[in-house]
Amino acid sequence: MNLLPPEARVEIVARDGAATAASLARADATIIVLEREGADAALRGLPHAPIWSALRRTSRKSDPHAAVVTRLPNARHTLAVVGFAKAGATGFERLELARKLVHEALKPGVTRLQLHVHGFKGDERTHVLEALLSAALAAAAPMPHRKSKPALRSDLARIDIASKPNVAFTQSAAIAEGNHLARWLAVLPPNELDCVGYRRTLQQLARREGWSFRFYDEVALKRLGAGAFLAVSRANPHRGAGIVRLTYRPKRRARQRIALVGKGICFDTGGINLKPHRSMYQMHGDMQGSSVAVGTLLSLSKMSAPYTIDCWLALTENQIGPDAYRPQEVVTAMNGVTIQVVHSDAEGRMVLADTLALASREKPEFILDFATLTGACVAALTERYSGAFTNRDGLHGWLQSTGRAAGERVWCFPLDEDFDAELESPIADVMQCTLDNKGDHILAARFLSRFVAPSIPWVHVDLSASEHKGGLAHIPTEFTGFGVRYACHLLGDAGALHERLTKAAT
Repeated sequence: MNLLPPEARVEIVARDGAATAASLARADATIIVLEREGADAALRGLPHAPIWSALRRTSRKSDPHAAVVTRLPNARHTLAVVGFAKAGATGFERLELARKLVHEALKPGVTRLQLHVHGFKGDERTHVLEALLSAALAAAAPMPHRKSKPALRSDLARIDIASKPNVAFTQSAAIAEGNHLARWLAVLPPNELDCVGYRRTLQQLARREGWSFRFYDEVALKRLGAGAFLAVSRANPHRGAGIVRLTYRPKRRARQRIALVGKGICFDTGGINLKPHRSMYQMHGDMQGSSVAVGTLLSLSKMSAPYTIDCWLALTENQIGPDAYRPQEVVTAMNGVTIQVVHSDAEGRMVLADTLALASREKPEFILDFATLTGACVAALTERYSGAFTNRDGLHGWLQSTGRAAGERVWCFPLDEDFDAELESPIADVMQCTLDNKGDHILAARFLSRFVAPSIPWVHVDLSASEHKGGLAHIPTEFTGFGVRYACHLLGDAGALHERLTKAAT
């Protein structure tokens, strides 16, 4: 069974030009965004101005910022949506508005969509158009469908952007493809995307994209001393768990090497410490750290990133059974650190421990890991932000400002050494976690820090925003693929990345 999503088929054309009655008549649907300040005057300058002014007068009575929607009096009966954005909006606000406007415009039968912006200048104009493009691509991307009746799929084939060509639009298309992959994999049912099927899917993707592929199976991991990972995989009814390494190399030889790491628990029962039904229901999505990591790799390779990227994915289930690992066991990780097991449902940090240690051996310039790791991070931030942790305090401002600009927001938590006191073990080097949930997102990050070489700048993202009912920002689905867009904004400029890391080290 082919578990990869269909490749993108939407043509994107950027060509400068104002909206005219004739140009609008060439589209099945159009979205026009006006700056709120002076919006009424701008409406009077649009084609079919009397229609817009009348609709605006009616809508303002209930909501002064509500979009206005109508069919234009042309042969195509173009579906037109006019929205209103405030100047200086945040990246998240632009994306949220874009999702709502695209929802109104992207109806069945819409094959050609036009995007227009009036009243904004310079970079802000590009940012608004980019948000609309990203939202349209996200909405048009199909999700896995297993109903007996055929799925209703988007008919969108072309997006015309009223702007000069811009690199931001090309990058948006690449990011949308990676985000689609991340969401698609997360939605697949666990009887299809078990860790064995996942490995085969990644191998197929690697062949398609020209990446190298290596799989460290349980035999190889035992030889490497990966006792933390193998404790979790022990209860599986198969011996197909392991760590996948995907490597992208740019066309020109690169001096820089970065590592992406992802937690890929394809289903999490909680193990011996069995989850209750409500907590277990969506646990096929506990592999989203890995899907975000590989989605990021796909986007960066489509963007022709100028450095070598290793993507390390920890693939297993956390099953219940007579061989499941238990509280009070002591296991030894790949770097020699001994771990006292406290709770079998803290399996994510166990598999990441060995995966981070393996990634560190390559001495990358930077490690970025993703994991749906703790409920404590959701409790701290809700599902609208994700948590960020780093072993370089000097990166905090960059990590948060990048999230604000990208529209995938993160909040940096402390990672001071004195938190280690909570994880002191009487019989091993470190306790896996504590018996309560107090600050577990911070303690989990402190635990993981033991498996990253101190010389390597490292960022851990706890994906509390990986699921949000009704969608989040420009994404219309519950599984958001949060992290792909964020990571691409962090890593898209190799020179800026190197400069940031150098400053953080001094």
